[in-house]
Amino acid sequence: MLKIPVEKNEEEELPIPHIWRPIFKEIVNAFVKGDYNLISEIKNVNRISNETAKQIKDYIEDYGEELVELPNETWNSSVYIYYGDYWNVLIDLYTKEEGLSDLVLNAEVRKNNNEYLVDIQLVYVP
Repeated sequence: MLKIPVEKNEEEELPIPHIWRPIFKEIVNAFVKGDYNLISEIKNVNRISNETAKQIKDYIEDYGEELVELPNETWNSSVYIYYGDYWNVLIDLYTKEEGLSDLVLNAEVRKNNNEYLVDIQLVYVP
């Protein structure tokens, strides 16, 4: 299987690199379990503020569907683009009732030495 690399492309949205996928799976798994503050601490993911965690919880609850773990299909439509000093990421989320939902997880990824650090921005309907 072809591995998708991280690129600094400011012109077009690209598929999520393989190296980032396990991190986003862990983040969504935490949200599925109701851990919106990421108390369970995920390596290379910055803590989420109480305000942002509440917004994420409220958006998911207001959406009215049960969030599920990311299936492999999410990588067919989730994208990122480079903005000069970080990558802006949109991960398509899935629910139990409808499969692919209108919800997305928005995050920023920055490179720090040889690691990628993730800042969760929001979960919302674009």
